[in-house]
Amino acid sequence: MRKNVTFLSKVAHHSYVDGLKMTGVSIDEIPDMYGMNRILKEIGWAAAAVDGFIPPAAFMEFQAYNVLVIAVDIRTLDHIEYTPAPDIIHEAAGHAPIIANPEYSEYLRRLGEIGSKAISSKHDWDVYDAVRKLSQLKEQEEPDERAIAAAQRKVDELQSKDVPASEMSIIRNLQWWTVEYGLIGSLDDYKIYGAGLLSSIGESIWCLKDNVEKIPYSIDAAEVEFDITRPQPKLFVTPNFAYLSKVLEEFAERMALRKGGVVGVEMLIDSQSIGTIELSTGLQITGVFDKVKSYNGKVSYISTTGLTSLAYRNKELIGHSTLEYQEGFITPLGKLKGINLAIEDMSPLDLETYGIYEGKELSLKYEGGIEVLGRVVTGTRNLQGKIMLISLTNCTVRDAQEVLFESKDNMFHLAVGKKVVSAFAGLSDVYAFDLRDHELSPSFKNKNKSQVIIDKENTYQDVRDIRFKAEFNMGIIKKLEAYVHGYPKEWLLLLEILELTGKFNGDKLEMEILDLLGEIKRNKNELVDLIDSGIQMYHS
Repeated sequence: MRKNVTFLSKVAHHSYVDGLKMTGVSIDEIPDMYGMNRILKEIGWAAAAVDGFIPPAAFMEFQAYNVLVIAVDIRTLDHIEYTPAPDIIHEAAGHAPIIANPEYSEYLRRLGEIGSKAISSKHDWDVYDAVRKLSQLKEQEEPDERAIAAAQRKVDELQSKDVPASEMSIIRNLQWWTVEYGLIGSLDDYKIYGAGLLSSIGESIWCLKDNVEKIPYSIDAAEVEFDITRPQPKLFVTPNFAYLSKVLEEFAERMALRKGGVVGVEMLIDSQSIGTIELSTGLQITGVFDKVKSYNGKVSYISTTGLTSLAYRNKELIGHSTLEYQEGFITPLGKLKGINLAIEDMSPLDLETYGIYEGKELSLKYEGGIEVLGRVVTGTRNLQGKIMLISLTNCTVRDAQEVLFESKDNMFHLAVGKKVVSAFAGLSDVYAFDLRDHELSPSFKNKNKSQVIIDKENTYQDVRDIRFKAEFNMGIIKKLEAYVHGYPKEWLLLLEILELTGKFNGDKLEMEILDLLGEIKRNKNELVDLIDSGIQMYHS
């Protein structure tokens, strides 16, 4: 963090350094969740601890409620420059500081609000599980290379599949190229603001090089895929934070959230997850959709399987909870055959003319070929006074091929709507379903640390404790000498002790450490920059 902040103060957006102070992120200590929460509250946000990767929809929903999710892990030493998995450095030192910028904060919230409604596919979930497993395996302190290779093959296999991109995968692209890896300014003069760059010593330097392609940010970024486990070969530059919101709204216009229709319902079916459709009357149907039929390009029939609820304006209708629809919900939609006026647009006189009123035996034939027979019990209207639900008894619903519903005793609730105006992932009423028992992805972290790892961690802790002691005696100096001799290849520990030698005139130990670090550099080219910058900080 000391190295990163020194460098980033020159190349990051001006919000970064100020944001570190405003969000309670210290350079010298691992961030404290409670302290961060207290300070984040002042800028309208909060923090929540999570275990590494969480599903994209959940991540987006946290953002929609102005909650910053923070992984409770910290990267291993082998991945100090770039971590393949979220960690507390990435979340707290990458995401949190930029949130202090009001324009960016609103973009992040709006991205979460829209993104949480994006529809995922089954393939998305498979990729998520595979990438989560791979990143966790890579981040183990004693990695299993065979398991990593197998997990990498699985990720490569899934990512190479030629499948249609889902809404969630597309909006995740937008999030990646802005929130995680965004640059701001012009192609000739830009600054870093993406959390993936801000929290990566390696990539914050790498991204500025000419061999990393810089592209003007636009809606086209939604079509550009990324690999979360590797450094990025290209980056997008936005002129300002407000432009991010402009592109986001442009993307939202393409979503089923705003277009609905047959395609939107088909996307929900493909997701095999809980989703919601909204009809032109405002009636919302939430469940796992399994069938859709169409007529003249519009939805003529839908069905769900399992628990389903009905709502209006995101509030569950009384008597239409999952207790009422435990085995799914079916309804025809659209206009009646031979009648230009949709049911929802009928006046009380029109409804009476067509026999749609309390106590009347009715027969409704839809343009889509479905017929509903039954006795009207009541109707439910929206705030504009339009019928959005008709309840019937002694009801039969059928088409030319089969009987879809038939019961003399159970009530049938017929949804009214000439078209599906919106389709989105998740719930209409957040209290309608109990989602606390969703199965979590398995964890592949080390269950038991070896004694070698424990001893090394204890040594690092002891050196840190010594750093904050006011005086050095011969016993402490001897202990530091023993650590140098005991860990001659532990470059970061050597750098920590090197800094301490200046406090007790340890010239001999200093020269010994510099010799050891020189030997490490000769054997491991990937550590040269890290060691040199550490020595530079010591001399400064």
